[in-house]
Amino acid sequence: MYEPIRTKSVHSTMADAPTDFPHRSREEELDIQLAGHLAALLAVTDELRALAPSADLDTAAERLAEQVARLRGGGAPARASLTSVTSQPRLADLHRRAHAVAGRALLVAASRADTAAAILAAERMDSHAAALEPRELATH
Repeated sequence: MYEPIRTKSVHSTMADAPTDFPHRSREEELDIQLAGHLAALLAVTDELRALAPSADLDTAAERLAEQVARLRGGGAPARASLTSVTSQPRLADLHRRAHAVAGRALLVAASRADTAAAILAAERMDSHAAALEPRELATH
């Protein structure tokens, strides 16, 4: 009823593929992912610094930039320029976004066993949660 296949398949498998393309290890992938989350947190931190300058945010931005540079092999992260814009509701939204991004960074740092990045992400989560507490309580 069916005839057997007599020719080689046109579909390739990974077993047949040459190994001349670069592969990344799990650790390298986690480094890339963690650097991305920390860079996103740095961008939000820079936005917050533009709206509500503080020494805590300045210190956090510098520490985040150091961690991103370390994970990227010394490449300095892109930084947002500090220009003041908009109002307080935006500030709360930025704190919420920063808290969420710091949480993602904490998860990746924990799975990667990167203590320095995990501590920094946890500190940033605490800081942004504290910044939101009075506003969140006032809305309920």
